Amino acid sequence: MAENLMPEILNRRGFSIGEKNDLLFEEVSLQEIADRYGTPCYIYSENIIRQQCRDYSASFTNSKIDYKIIYAGKAFLVKALCKILAQEGLGIDASSGGEIHTALSAGFPAEDIYFHGNNKSKDELIYAVENNIGTIMVDNLFELALLDKIASDFNKKVNIMIRFIPGVDTHTHEKIRTGQVDSKFGIPIAKLDDVFPEILQKKNLNYTGIHCHIGSQLLETQFHLQAIIEMGHAIQRIKDKFGIETRNLNIGGGLGVKYTGDDKPVAVKDFVDIIINKFKETCQELKIPVPRIIIEPGRSIVAEAGITLYQVGAIKKIDGLKKYLLVDGGMADNPRPSLYDAKYEAVIVNKFNQKPAEDVTIAGKYCESGDILIKNIKLPEADHGDLIVFFSTGAYHHAMASNYNGIPRPAVVLVNKGKDDLMVKRETYDDLNHNHVLPAWLKN
Repeated sequence: MAENLMPEILNRRGFSIGEKNDLLFEEVSLQEIADRYGTPCYIYSENIIRQQCRDYSASFTNSKIDYKIIYAGKAFLVKALCKILAQEGLGIDASSGGEIHTALSAGFPAEDIYFHGNNKSKDELIYAVENNIGTIMVDNLFELALLDKIASDFNKKVNIMIRFIPGVDTHTHEKIRTGQVDSKFGIPIAKLDDVFPEILQKKNLNYTGIHCHIGSQLLETQFHLQAIIEMGHAIQRIKDKFGIETRNLNIGGGLGVKYTGDDKPVAVKDFVDIIINKFKETCQELKIPVPRIIIEPGRSIVAEAGITLYQVGAIKKIDGLKKYLLVDGGMADNPRPSLYDAKYEAVIVNKFNQKPAEDVTIAGKYCESGDILIKNIKLPEADHGDLIVFFSTGAYHHAMASNYNGIPRPAVVLVNKGKDDLMVKRETYDDLNHNHVLPAWLKN
């Protein structure tokens, strides 16, 4: 066995070596999972998810500040996860009527759901109001008026928070920045004086706080600190000009995770300590009451809890140029490399203890030249049928998966202390056509 490879593998949370010298994830053999559920296959560690939730909760509890942690459902949301989140005391940030429906279907408390989105439809807002969703994050003045009308029709008073753009431009991929001045999300903070009177005029809406989000996969804290200062000034302005206390400040999520060895994410405890200290300092300097702080982690709770298994099919060598390992998944089950130039690490499951022997490119099976999952990775020499495991695939993989090329989406499996079971069944060909109908004039 190549001992020098052992620490690298075991540094990945949840991994261990079995009695048969096979690779385990949460004490379950990856080979057995592939045999049982097929490939591609998403696999999640219940233990890692729970530990991430508890790290956030413990960090805030120790700070002795009023807080609420709401999980960003867009990262990954299925009914089983909703059960885990409820048991861990987290709320859910839902970005669509469908995500609200998933949470409610799992018995998740409606009052702990926060409804986000920059273009919520009338039907979605009706669905949220009908089901007594706890807080609606208002993104723009059109939505403000529409929601007030819907609340009036139902004779209800709806809790709202207002999303502002703090004007913070982060050092992350341009497609996952959200806090810059020209963002499609939220109301520019410079417009606060103009829009706040309109907010206060809405008889069926109950203002409870303000919200911002600056971006995703952030490996530094400086941008969150800038946002806290900007939002603190907004709270001060609301108090001084309108005489209104702001009870909640939601600073969004965005904490980065480890995809490759080059990523150095901030630990949850350090991140929480840094933003809490800045939060308290800002409130003290501005002489404003300390509101409840809300945070929306998504990626940092589930990304490293998830892995994906693929099987090698064809192997294509182009002399003097490149060698491709073609796997049975690709851009439809992991679009992030195509969308964001995302980088990943992987190992061959059945050869994890062998020394790397060659540079290869791992490509998918979809009819696109851009369907490349990893470029130029050093692996042992691969054979048809080998299993490859990708690390840190828990966020924005299943959630963004599609049926491109008419391929069913993979199964999703939960593992914990030697146990494994389905969270989402593998789709079938029949599932692909489930909602297909023939127009009347084509039936005959």
